[in-house]
Amino acid sequence: MIVSERRGSVLVATLARPPVNAIDAGMLARLEAVLDEAEAGEGIGVLHLRSAQAVFCAGADLALMRECIAVPAGAETMVAVVREMQRLFARLEAAPFVTLAEIGGAALGGGLELALACDLRVASCDARLALPEIGLGLLPAGGGTQRLTALVGPSVARRLILGGEAIDGVEAQRLGVVQWVRPAADLAAWSAQLAARLGACPRAAVAAGKRCVALAEGGFAAGFAEEIAATRALYADPRTLERVSAFLDRPKPVRRVHPQPEEPSP
Repeated sequence: MIVSERRGSVLVATLARPPVNAIDAGMLARLEAVLDEAEAGEGIGVLHLRSAQAVFCAGADLALMRECIAVPAGAETMVAVVREMQRLFARLEAAPFVTLAEIGGAALGGGLELALACDLRVASCDARLALPEIGLGLLPAGGGTQRLTALVGPSVARRLILGGEAIDGVEAQRLGVVQWVRPAADLAAWSAQLAARLGACPRAAVAAGKRCVALAEGGFAAGFAEEIAATRALYADPRTLERVSAFLDRPKPVRRVHPQPEEPSP
């Protein structure tokens, strides 16, 4: 689900759960193991999150969502998953090393919330970033309402959260959602070079700097609690269940295979 590889002072964690790196309990457990590995690794200064798929991460596992809305008690199961996302993303945010998200494709819902919990984000120009939960009658409750607002301010956060708007990497940089944007062909190499440069900085100094920045920003505890309370209430709302069911039951797009042109006759 997540493959880790050490490269000098950088631990590269590659999301590898085809086809879209959907988040479920197993993915979260593996993320925790990677965090353990990075924290225990002597000399590791950067955790570099990237993807082996065409997308970075498309958010919550749809099969899990389908199971949860099928039974009355399913809402509590989904709330438990969201609470675990909050806990792990908070741990990622507070890690004593630099965390870098390389967003080469779509980062949607919980996938974007994962990236928002990182210190630094670089996206490809044509990456697609969105918190689309509002269209299902839900909200980005893995810390998304809090971290996005802290990054871009309430005006832009309202635009993206209340409108469920998808933006590309260029617009994401302009709005402050990511710090850098690069052409897709250059993204991996550029991100690796950035990670190596950041990894040369002393870990103790990085940890201290992160603590001081966090103090300047204030805490999210009250907002996280409200996300959980709202999620529980929304999963009990018949209108939300109707929208989620319609989303899960929508026809899958048909992939058209274009015939190859025939070789010209001699």
